[in-house]
Amino acid sequence: MSTRFKPKFNIKKGDTVVVIAGDDKDLKKPRKVLEVIIDKSRVLVEGVNIITKHTKPSAQNTKGGIVKQEAPISISNIMLWDAKAGAATKVKRTRETGKLVRVSKKSGEVIK
Repeated sequence: MSTRFKPKFNIKKGDTVVVIAGDDKDLKKPRKVLEVIIDKSRVLVEGVNIITKHTKPSAQNTKGGIVKQEAPISISNIMLWDAKAGAATKVKRTRETGKLVRVSKKSGEVIK
């Protein structure tokens, strides 16, 4: 992806989101975002898209073996969770005292 026009996403690290598409789809179970990979338009979500990785023995991990870990999913497959409404919500950006803030479209509350 070109670095000239970097995309702007409404999801940040630490947000609570729901998975709206894919194998781990669950519209009622909010999960936490661990990492946002902007240049690939992907996010790492806690407990979603678990893969098994075979690791070689190394200095840090002397045993090696099989490790289960999360893999990134597309950012289009998640939606922000609105705790007040108790459902997934879209996000709009507005200016409050000179700063851009994210506002939930369902409840109208500012997202921290």
